[in-house]
Amino acid sequence: MAEWAPKRFWKAATVEIAEPGFAVSLDGRRVKTPAKAALIVPSRAMAQAIAAEWAAQGERLDPGTMPVTRAANAAIDKVAVQHGEVADMIAAYGETDLTCHRAEGPEVLCARQSAAWDPLLDWAHDVLGARLCPACGVIPTAQPPESLAALRTRVRALDTFELTALHDLVGLSGSLLIGLAAFEGWARIEALWDISRIDETWQEEQWGRDEDAAAASALKRKEFLQARRFLDLHHAQGRRGSLGQET
Repeated sequence: MAEWAPKRFWKAATVEIAEPGFAVSLDGRRVKTPAKAALIVPSRAMAQAIAAEWAAQGERLDPGTMPVTRAANAAIDKVAVQHGEVADMIAAYGETDLTCHRAEGPEVLCARQSAAWDPLLDWAHDVLGARLCPACGVIPTAQPPESLAALRTRVRALDTFELTALHDLVGLSGSLLIGLAAFEGWARIEALWDISRIDETWQEEQWGRDEDAAAASALKRKEFLQARRFLDLHHAQGRRGSLGQET
């Protein structure tokens, strides 16, 4: 039995100014989130992207083709109502960050990890004020409390839509530092994804390609890039200022 999906009932998806940002309307009726909250986003660019996703739907709605809509829904329905809890959950990745867990061998893999991850540790120390310490093996190493506090403060300072993007950047990469580096534009988003997959790439080189694992990785990569796009849309020009003007 095919999964039920709502039929398309609208002809046009348009963007409207709506306090305190922008809304998307379907034939004049404003879109709401799954929790029935008003779907109001902070930038015109994000609203336009959401409208484009609705306009591109066929006879039946396919949420899988609407990543910006889904992220905006998550920001409003989930992150906004538990901002502190979400921020602390994300910040906790720093306690066991991927970039701090190094292989004991072989030497080639150790060298790859060091070449990719040591610059990230240096960046976190110099820019974020958080020195994390790498160690060999899978047993967690206690990180400096002041470093973890600095990372937590940085994450908690993000607004709802920024935190939504960071949630996916960190969760998909398995690293708070890689997620923050993607957030800050430290390197190309594609390169950051690659350095989050060093161990998986090594295993594939040694044992061959597993098609199921490769398909899962490709999907995660797509979602990782989409999270960065969501952040770019959030920060795009066309945001509403405190007096209601677009900037």
